[in-house]
Amino acid sequence: MTNNDFIRQMRYIFDYSDKNMVEIFALAEQIVTQEQVTAWLKKEDEPRYQPLYDKDLASFLNGFINQKRGKREGPQPKPEKSLTNNMKLRKLKIALNFKEDDMLSIFENADLLVSKHELSALFRKPGQSQYRPCKDQFLRNFMFGLKIKFRPNN
Repeated sequence: MTNNDFIRQMRYIFDYSDKNMVEIFALAEQIVTQEQVTAWLKKEDEPRYQPLYDKDLASFLNGFINQKRGKREGPQPKPEKSLTNNMKLRKLKIALNFKEDDMLSIFENADLLVSKHELSALFRKPGQSQYRPCKDQFLRNFMFGLKIKFRPNN
């Protein structure tokens, strides 16, 4: 799943306008224009498409956390230069204040049965023996489950 696909889905799931997207970036202290956001939301074969880099998506997700949970005291976290699907999933979990059961419920919405052990393996450190990388299809299912939860009639 490309970063552009991911942010397109985020925009749809949470019904954000381009202006809302700019505001979320600003919450993470990154200034972007509506034109940039529009270019990131375009499909790869459309004119003026621009790829969304990991650092920019990390800023968006940090802003999303700030929007949902409020800014924390002190300096804001720096956006990661490289993002994995595991990190995207973790940031969504933090922003939405999901616990283990909430995450499992989202996967159930997408008709994907995930055990508690499988889920916890996604949140372990990469060097740890039980760590499992989050594959694109797994993240897509989670995003589909979020869509069902937050936009059930669409």
